Amino acid sequence: MRIAWLTRLALHFDEFDYSKGPLPATVGTVSVLLTALLVGHALRRRRAVALMAAGLTSAAGIGWLALH
Repeated sequence: MRIAWLTRLALHFDEFDYSKGPLPATVGTVSVLLTALLVGHALRRRRAVALMAAGLTSAAGIGWLALH
Protein backbone atom coordinates (compact mmCIF):
# COMPACT_ATOMS: atom_id res chain seq x y z
CA MET A 1 0.00 0.00 0.00
CA ARG A 2 2.74 2.46 0.92
CA ILE A 3 4.75 1.65 -2.20
CA ALA A 4 1.67 2.19 -4.35
CA TRP A 5 1.04 5.52 -2.65
CA LEU A 6 4.64 6.66 -3.18
CA THR A 7 4.44 5.55 -6.81
CA ARG A 8 1.28 7.60 -7.28
CA LEU A 9 3.01 10.59 -5.65
CA ALA A 10 5.93 10.24 -8.07
CA LEU A 11 3.67 9.89 -11.12
CA HIS A 12 1.61 12.97 -10.25
CA PHE A 13 4.55 15.09 -9.06
CA ASP A 14 3.38 18.23 -10.88
CA GLU A 15 -0.17 18.02 -9.57
CA PHE A 16 0.92 18.12 -5.93
CA ASP A 17 2.47 21.58 -6.24
CA TYR A 18 6.03 20.47 -5.78
CA SER A 19 6.74 23.11 -8.41
CA LYS A 20 9.91 24.49 -6.85
CA GLY A 21 11.84 21.53 -8.21
CA PRO A 22 12.81 18.05 -7.15
CA LEU A 23 15.52 19.02 -4.65
CA PRO A 24 13.36 21.16 -2.31
CA ALA A 25 10.53 18.64 -2.63
CA THR A 26 12.85 15.79 -1.72
CA VAL A 27 14.37 17.67 1.21
CA GLY A 28 10.92 18.56 2.55
CA THR A 29 9.57 15.04 2.15
CA VAL A 30 12.64 13.46 3.76
CA SER A 31 12.44 15.87 6.69
CA VAL A 32 8.78 14.99 7.20
CA LEU A 33 9.57 11.27 7.11
CA LEU A 34 12.44 11.72 9.58
CA THR A 35 10.10 13.61 11.89
CA ALA A 36 7.63 10.73 11.64
CA LEU A 37 10.40 8.28 12.51
CA LEU A 38 11.36 10.34 15.54
CA VAL A 39 7.74 10.46 16.69
CA GLY A 40 7.45 6.71 16.24
CA HIS A 41 10.71 6.11 18.09
CA ALA A 42 9.68 8.35 20.97
CA LEU A 43 6.52 6.28 21.42
CA ARG A 44 8.16 2.90 20.84
CA ARG A 45 6.91 1.35 24.07
CA ARG A 46 3.36 1.44 22.72
CA ARG A 47 3.67 0.02 19.22
CA ALA A 48 0.13 0.73 18.02
CA VAL A 49 0.29 4.35 19.18
CA ALA A 50 3.76 4.76 17.64
CA LEU A 51 2.63 3.47 14.25
CA MET A 52 -0.50 5.62 14.29
CA ALA A 53 1.39 8.77 15.32
CA ALA A 54 4.14 8.21 12.73
CA GLY A 55 1.56 7.61 10.01
CA LEU A 56 -0.43 10.70 10.90
CA THR A 57 2.73 12.82 11.09
CA SER A 58 3.94 11.71 7.67
CA ALA A 59 0.52 12.07 6.06
CA ALA A 60 -0.06 15.51 7.52
CA GLY A 61 3.45 16.72 6.68
CA ILE A 62 3.47 15.48 3.10
CA GLY A 63 -0.07 16.75 2.63
CA TRP A 64 0.96 20.16 3.88
CA LEU A 65 3.99 20.19 1.57
CA ALA A 66 1.81 19.19 -1.36
CA LEU A 67 -0.78 21.90 -0.83
CA HIS A 68 1.40 24.86 0.18
